[in-house]
Order: sequence, then C-alpha cells, then structure tokens
Amino acid sequence: MWAIIGIVLTAAAIGWIEIPSLVKRKLKKELVSFSLCLLLATGLSIAKSMQLQIPNPLDLVTVIYQPVSDLLFSLLG
Repeated sequence: MWAIIGIVLTAAAIGWIEIPSLVKRKLKKELVSFSLCLLLATGLSIAKSMQLQIPNPLDLVTVIYQPVSDLLFSLLG
C-alpha cells in the first residue's frame, strides 16, 4: 500500500514540475506524449509493486516471428 502511495506521489510531483512548462510553451503533442508515458510508467510500476505478472514484450516478438523463422529453416535445412 505504501509503495503505491509513493509511486502516485512521485508521478504527481513529476507531472507538477513538467506539465506547467509544456502548457506555457503550448507544446500540445509533447504534453500528450508525456502524459501517456507517465501514465503507462505509473501503471506498470503499480502493477510491479503489487507483484502482478507483467508480460515480456519479447514474447510477442517471438510469437510473430517464430512461424517465419520455422519456414526459413525448413527451406534452408
């Protein structure tokens, strides 16, 4: 519970520091991308602190490219 509170407070502090300067300079695209990245990082950090299983991105790459790899090995071998 304390870890989640710490993560949320840290994310809020980062947003409190960064967002006003982005709004002041009227950088809307950067504000959206910053907000999405901060939200994603906060969510993943909370999930990790709750010891949830977070999928590895390499598993998706393996699922996509494994049939192509198998086909090439069957043609070459």
